Amino acid sequence: MRRARLGLASAGMAVCMVACALLWPHAINSAAILAAQDDPAALSDLQIDTILRNDDSIVATNVERALAAGDADLAASFVDLARQKNIAVSDELSGRVRDAVTEANSASHFAKGFAGGLFTGTADDVAGMSGTVAGDLFVFGDIRDVVREGKHLVTGEETDRLVLGLAAVGLAITAATYVSVGGAAPVRAGLTLVKDARKVGRLGEGLTRWAGRSARDIIDAPMLENAVERASVLRPGQTVDAIKAAVHPGQAAGLVRLGKDVGRVGEKAGMRGALDTLAISQGPKDVARAARLAQSKGGQTRAILKMLGRGALLLATGAFDLTMWVFGALFALFGLLSSIKATTERLTMSWLRHGKARRLKRQKAAALRPALASATARG
Repeated sequence: MRRARLGLASAGMAVCMVACALLWPHAINSAAILAAQDDPAALSDLQIDTILRNDDSIVATNVERALAAGDADLAASFVDLARQKNIAVSDELSGRVRDAVTEANSASHFAKGFAGGLFTGTADDVAGMSGTVAGDLFVFGDIRDVVREGKHLVTGEETDRLVLGLAAVGLAITAATYVSVGGAAPVRAGLTLVKDARKVGRLGEGLTRWAGRSARDIIDAPMLENAVERASVLRPGQTVDAIKAAVHPGQAAGLVRLGKDVGRVGEKAGMRGALDTLAISQGPKDVARAARLAQSKGGQTRAILKMLGRGALLLATGAFDLTMWVFGALFALFGLLSSIKATTERLTMSWLRHGKARRLKRQKAAALRPALASATARG
C-alpha cells in the first residue's frame, strides 16, 4: 500500500514535469503577448520574432512578391525589417530593391504621377498621392471633390457621400481657427489619404461606416446642397465660405483626430503605409494604434502590416485563449510542486519507518544478548 502511494506520487510528478515542459514555452509567449497588448510595437515584435524563428526565408519571399507587383516601397520595407532582425538578404536581391526604388522615385515618373493626382484627385502610387495631398493643402482638391460629388447629389446621380463629406470637412478644418497653420498640414494630409483610400477601395469596412457617420453628423445637408449649386473651382474664396457655413466644426473632433493619426502614419511609414493602415483598420482606435506602431518602427511598418495584418495592432488571438495557456502552465507547475512535496513526504516517511524498524531490531537484539549470554554460560 505504501509502495503504491509512493509510486502514484512519483507518476504524478513525472506527468506534471512533462506537462510543464510542453506548456511553459506557450505560457511564457502568451504572458508576453498579454503584457504587450496595449503596445503595438512590442506586440508586433513578439509575433514577427515567432514567425521568423519558424521560417526566416519568408522575408526574401515577400521581397520577391513586392518586386513582382511593382511595389518597390514594400520591398524596401521588408529589407529594412530584415536588417533590423539580423536576417540575411542576398546582395543581388538588395540591389534589385535599390534599383526599383530609384526608378519609382525618378523625376519623370514622379512628375507624371503628381500631375495626375493633383488634377484628377485619383492616385495609385506615391507620386499620385503626393499630388492629391498638395491639391487639398491648397484647397483646390477639396473644392474639386465637393463640386464633382455635389453635382451628382443635386442631380440625383450616384454620389459618394463619404468623399463629399470628407472634402467638405477638409475645407472647414483648413479654415478653422483651432487648427494652427503649422499643425494643419498633417491633418489635411491625413484626411486626403482617407479620401484616396475610399476612392481606390482601400478603406476598411468598419472605418468606412464610422467615417460616414461622422461626416453626416457634422454636415447640414440642405445648406451643403445650396453651397454646391453655387460652388466653382474658379471662385475658391466664395466656395470655401459657403461650404464652411454648412459644416459644424465643433463636432469634427473625431475626424480631426483620425486625420492627425493617418498623417502621423504617413510621416513615418510613407503614404502607402497610411493606405495599408486604412485598409485593415475597423475604426479610429486601430488607426491610433497604427500611428504608435509607425512612430516606433518607421520604414518597417509596411512589412509588419503585410505579415500580421490587423494582428499587428491588437490581439489576433483571444485573450481568453492566451490566459488559458498561462493558467494551464501554472496549474501544471502547481501539480509538479505538489507531486514533489507528496513524493518527498512519502520518501521521508518511508526512510523514517525504515530507520525506526532498524532501531527496534537493534534494541530487541540488545535485549536478547544477556539472556543468550546467560544461557550460554549455564550450558
